[in-house]
Order: sequence, then structure tokens, then C-alpha cells
Amino acid sequence: MSFKGAKFIWFNGRMIPWEQATVHVMSHALHYGSSVFEGIRVYKTPVGPRAFRLTDHIQRLFESAKIYRMPVPYSLDKLISVCKEVVVTNKLMGGAYIRPIALRGYGDVGLAPKPEHPVDVAVAAWEWGAYFGTEGLEQGVDVCISSWQRVAPNTMPALAKAGGNYLSSQLISTEAKRLGFAEGIALSTDGTVSEGAGENLFLVRDGQILTPSATSSILAGITRNTVMQLAARLGLTVEERSIPREMLYLADELFFTGTAAEITPIRSVDRIEIGTGRCGPVTKQLQDAFFGLFSGDTEDTEGWLEGVDVASATAVAGS
Repeated sequence: MSFKGAKFIWFNGRMIPWEQATVHVMSHALHYGSSVFEGIRVYKTPVGPRAFRLTDHIQRLFESAKIYRMPVPYSLDKLISVCKEVVVTNKLMGGAYIRPIALRGYGDVGLAPKPEHPVDVAVAAWEWGAYFGTEGLEQGVDVCISSWQRVAPNTMPALAKAGGNYLSSQLISTEAKRLGFAEGIALSTDGTVSEGAGENLFLVRDGQILTPSATSSILAGITRNTVMQLAARLGLTVEERSIPREMLYLADELFFTGTAAEITPIRSVDRIEIGTGRCGPVTKQLQDAFFGLFSGDTEDTEGWLEGVDVASATAVAGS
């Protein structure tokens, strides 16, 4: 993956050249995984570039940091404005992926950080197309059930989008790709379905939409929440519940959701064809509603699209 279009990065209060954004090798985060981060997409729309649910993402960044008692040395408004500024500075007005990260930096090497341990904050942005490729969005992807399970409740908090959590995701995704699949799906410790390596999961059967609940060791995704709200608008019912593994094989449709994955259909699980083996009608209906937010075909009644331009980027720069 190349960081196309990335020339500058915001790091600890300054916009600096990309190659100068470095941390010390003894930073706490490198040794103990103590970082929290977000991923936000900026879409090209008829009224200019718009960041999708930017405020919600930055709010979750602060919530993840709160769980780990990590004080972020900037306000929510400041980081929202910085995200916009990074897009503008890198001239990514045709669309971008934004990656804000807060990490425990160089300080004591002890496992339990002291309250005064420094926290570094950076915001990057670059061009990034469809995570599973255009063909994946249209035709679906082949996935497998991973041999790696998600962590048990009360071990590592799944609701925090923390760097250390993604060691689990690496094992799941790497195994899947080694076996020739696009992605892996993890089970919870009770053997029920959890989520993809970096995506939430939805199942359609007999016209009903199901998704694992927040108690299934999932990250409660913002795109997941968006899909649930769009489904309600379309008169579709989504039920959060435990899902046994074998129900995946019997589904009429399956699809992933996520900032990177957007809404990606799943055409097979463990080489078992799902439904007709291509994007199903419910998945397509939700895809159209989702991408319609950016074409103007779906009304943004929730204020999910936030302007990204010079004026909006500097509006609260002093906060």
C-alpha cells in the first residue's frame, strides 16, 4: 500500500513533511501497543469534499483514550479542525482517508504509564480506494472462519479502537490471506460469530437482517451504526443477536461494513457459496443508500457529512 498524495502530516501541533514524522524507538506504544486511532473517509460530493461522520470518529478516539486513561492533549474541536487541515494541506480534495492517532510516547519504560507520561498525537491523510477493490464491492469477496478467536470479555476492551487490539486482527487477516481468502471472520470465545479482522458483519436470511451484538467482542463500528439507521429508513429490520457459525453458511446474503470496507458483499465462506454467490438485493439496496449519501441521491438527514475546505479547516484552529 502506498500513501498516495501524502506530503505533510500533523504531528504534536505542527504540520511537517511526511518523512519527518518519527517517534523514538523507546516509545511506550512500540513496546506495549498503547495507542488509539481512527480511520475516516473523505468523499467527493456534488457540493465539494465531505468527511463522513468525522465528529463521531474523533469522539470515539477520545472514548478509546478514556478507557486506557490516556489524556489526549488537544480538544475534540481542535482535532476535528486538524483532520480537515491535513486534507486541505495535502490537496486531497477529491477524496481521502484520514488517520488520527494518539500514542504514549517516549518516557518511562515501565508497563503501567505514569499520569505525566507524554502522549503524542498525529493526523495523516492519503488517497485510498476501495479496501477490497472495486470488484470486491461489486461482486463480493471470499472469506473464511479463522482459527483465531477474538479475546474474551474483560480481557481487552473491544469497544476501544486501540492499537494493541489489532494484533488479533493481524493473526486473523494474515491467516486468511495465506489460505487464499480476502479476509477472515473471527468467532467469540463462546463459538458464536464476532466480526471480520477489521470489519463488522451483517447476515440476511428470509428478509431479516442480523448482526452480532456489542457483547460479541466486536468494535461497535460507525459504518455499522450507519447501516442500521439506513436500513430503518428503508423499512428493514436489523436485529442484534448471537449468531452461530453455521448460520453464515445458510445465509441468503452476508456483507462486511467498515470505514475501509464500506459495504462489501461476501460471496462465500469456507468455500461455501452464499446465496447466489454475488451481491444480493438487500446488500445492494443498502450499498445504494450508503453511497447515495455522497452522490446526493440519499438525503443526509443526520448531518453525517462535514465540509472539508480552507474555511472549515481553520474555523476552530485556535481551540
